[in-house]
Amino acid sequence: MTGIEELKSWIAQAEEDFSAAKALFRLKKPLLTGACFHAQQSAEKYLKALLILKDFDFPKTHDLPTLNTMRNEAGILTGLVVQELVDLTEYAVRRRYPGDQPAIEGAKEAIATAQAVRKFARKYLGLTK
Repeated sequence: MTGIEELKSWIAQAEEDFSAAKALFRLKKPLLTGACFHAQQSAEKYLKALLILKDFDFPKTHDLPTLNTMRNEAGILTGLVVQELVDLTEYAVRRRYPGDQPAIEGAKEAIATAQAVRKFARKYLGLTK
């Protein structure tokens, strides 16, 4: 896979996750855990796409603050709020188990953070909408 094909693949997956997050949230009975998981996945994949653009190697991690730090090191400054990335990271694994499901407000915040990452990444990548 060439660099551009890999980049396009990450973007496509990020978009699919973002669409899934919104769809799960909009259900008559929202599936909040799934919505938050896909919001996190979308943000993670967009951050990784930015690193791929800069040919910057990254580890297999779901940790958004780590990816954000690496993005800064790659020279891409976003102004993203680190605490929001910390909060969103929780939905990658830890909050997917019974007893710690998100509330509706948490899901709204997760999707909003993913949308902020998406908006920045798509603009930086020269993509519309």
